[in-house]
Amino acid sequence: MPLNVEIREEREGDAPGIRNVEQRAFGEEDEAKIVDMLRASDSVVLSLVAVDGGEVVGHVLFSPVTVESSPEDARWAALGPIGVLPDRQGGGIGSRLVREGLDLCRSRGWDGVVLLGDPGYYGRFGFVPAGDHGLTDPYGGGPAFQAIELRQGALERVAGAVRFAPEFDQFAPGEEPE
Repeated sequence: MPLNVEIREEREGDAPGIRNVEQRAFGEEDEAKIVDMLRASDSVVLSLVAVDGGEVVGHVLFSPVTVESSPEDARWAALGPIGVLPDRQGGGIGSRLVREGLDLCRSRGWDGVVLLGDPGYYGRFGFVPAGDHGLTDPYGGGPAFQAIELRQGALERVAGAVRFAPEFDQFAPGEEPE
């Protein structure tokens, strides 16, 4: 990957570039709409962009989740959406966004992160099947529903249904977006 790709937190003025990345990466607008809605509702834990030559070429967002049975002080987040421009995929930008996002969440006191995604891809970062630890998701993600603890023992402190930010619900399988 080119050395000049900078990973940094989202800044004012990045929203159009982020929208472009999410739309082009997924070939639809749902992920871009979710990002805009999460930003508007102040439901963003962390939003990182990958910038090359002044252009946003990648993006990842983390939002808060709640876990049904968890200590009052438990802090969990969801990873996603994440996207990289199609012509920049395969060059390590997405991996850097995931790693740096997880590191920042850890350093800011988050206990763990959940996501819905390809186990083959996310397993290399340490994500494990969330169901193996007594967690369930509202979207029927099965093996795609994964978790990683950012604090040792965090997965042993939680169990039950994970509730994502409500902005995700209108884009859930079987739901029609407005």
